[in-house]
Amino acid sequence: MSRRSGHDLSYIRERIESHLSVIYPQHDVAAVAGKCITAMGFRGSYRTPEQYSNHWDQADVMVISYGDSILEDAEKPLRTLHKFLDKYLSDAITGVHILPFYPFSSDDGFAVLNYRQVNESLGDWDDIAALGADYKLMADLVINHCSARSGWFENFKQRKHPGADYFYEAGPATDLSAVVRPRTSELLKEVDTLDGKRYVWCTFGHDQVDFDFSNPEVLLEFVKIVRFYLDNGVQIFRLDAVAFLWKQPGTSCLNLPQTHEIVRLFRTLVEHYRTDAILITETNIPNRENLSYFGNSNEAHLVYNFSLPPLLLNTLVSGDCSHLKSWLMSMPPAQAGTTYFNFIASHDGIGLRPVEGLMEDADVDALVAAMEEYGGKVSWRTLDKGLRRPYEINISLFDALSGTLKGKDDWAVERFVCAHTILLALEGIPAFYIHSLLATTNDYERLEHAGHNRAINRRQWQLTELESELADTGSHHRQVFLRLNSLIKLRARQAAFHPNATQFALHLGTEIFGFWRQSLNRSQGLFAINNISDQPQTISLADINLVEMDEWRDLISGESYPDLKQQVELQPYQSLWLSNRF
Repeated sequence: MSRRSGHDLSYIRERIESHLSVIYPQHDVAAVAGKCITAMGFRGSYRTPEQYSNHWDQADVMVISYGDSILEDAEKPLRTLHKFLDKYLSDAITGVHILPFYPFSSDDGFAVLNYRQVNESLGDWDDIAALGADYKLMADLVINHCSARSGWFENFKQRKHPGADYFYEAGPATDLSAVVRPRTSELLKEVDTLDGKRYVWCTFGHDQVDFDFSNPEVLLEFVKIVRFYLDNGVQIFRLDAVAFLWKQPGTSCLNLPQTHEIVRLFRTLVEHYRTDAILITETNIPNRENLSYFGNSNEAHLVYNFSLPPLLLNTLVSGDCSHLKSWLMSMPPAQAGTTYFNFIASHDGIGLRPVEGLMEDADVDALVAAMEEYGGKVSWRTLDKGLRRPYEINISLFDALSGTLKGKDDWAVERFVCAHTILLALEGIPAFYIHSLLATTNDYERLEHAGHNRAINRRQWQLTELESELADTGSHHRQVFLRLNSLIKLRARQAAFHPNATQFALHLGTEIFGFWRQSLNRSQGLFAINNISDQPQTISLADINLVEMDEWRDLISGESYPDLKQQVELQPYQSLWLSNRF
């Protein structure tokens, strides 16, 4: 915790006021800053957190799960999940992201009814705190919008406080043609209020009504919520859809300066309350815009690496790593105190906006067609003049990797493990969607019942059925789970896999994706070499420039390579972690 001697409240007040002067130049900044300090419970003196301090190392691996992804009769799902993590993953993972666990009306939790309650069907705050005591706990701060059936929005319609002025309104004649959105629904929703008809802004859909952050009272509500979550064991805050936060007609309403300053403000607040608190921005947007949320090491500690899932999927189904390698070479090393949050599957789909400018439309269209052939669905977004482009692919990752552009084959497990071997080796903190760890397949029954595409990858396992699969030596769920666990534990022992360790791409052709990592103290070099094709590939160790004075071994197979000029044949989707320390 951050309650340690150092700066007094005048210093924190000055920091807060500097942020607020950018966000609210027309308001009484000193008064708003005082309310922020009260809301956070700041008192006494504090030490400023170290800006370039890493709160992670190579042992850090996250798992992402809904609170009810695993069920057992007569037990609250959060307790079942906690029990499963303790039994099967406590020696592998260090953190858990519980997707929205609040009461909600739609979107599987992201249309929040009440931010200060735990959904009774999942458990209670004691269950959340218990997870936070055993793991680094990430929670969603659903900050852009809330449910149209929330108490705040009911107050908006009744013109009562709190809520009467919490939501962004715009007239139907307002020119909103420049606004960038990820949905095809109408942006404005007509609402009957005590003052007559109003039109409220709905970026994601009409059950999710956007807040008006130009009202400081909205900001203050979320400051109070952040403090409440910190007191209940949350260490990591996922700022959901934060790029859309600030509205200004005539602009794209995406990534506006006020949005970035609000992220900076929240970083100041959480770090001075708890020095190891972490902000992560969820910004499913083109890569360059996404990277901007690092700021100058003063915004997000972590940014989601949204370009990785579609690029890696395309690499493995096309057998060509050209796009992935070009992207890797363009990625700047994260400054100390920041790093990438790497994932290749999530509760949402595989977003396609993050590969704009990285993949040609023809390649995207071929990828989409293959995923539809493998049982996936496609969600769309609207462009100018009514044109549509695919926004995301909705499919379980195991099904997505069940074949190539040529069709399904017998390499599904190897291809799936290869994808995660690459994930574990890249610069950043790896995160596994629980259904990837379990190699869950498309859930067509849930898709039909829910009526929206993302449900295809949100299966709910019965614990008894899941444990039976994990005990069955012939089950692909067991095969994948054991192999991924082994790789996770192997990663944790390699200093070269520190999230901020040096990384360089290797040039080994289009069928082999390779890169070099070097530990922060330069004691360990590690070459991650991956055959991303369905055919055997041969490489010469001389092409990798291994240091002849060192002994080199593949950490995955244990095989040593005394002859540094020898040819090595890689089987389809085989990976090597060549290291000079083991």
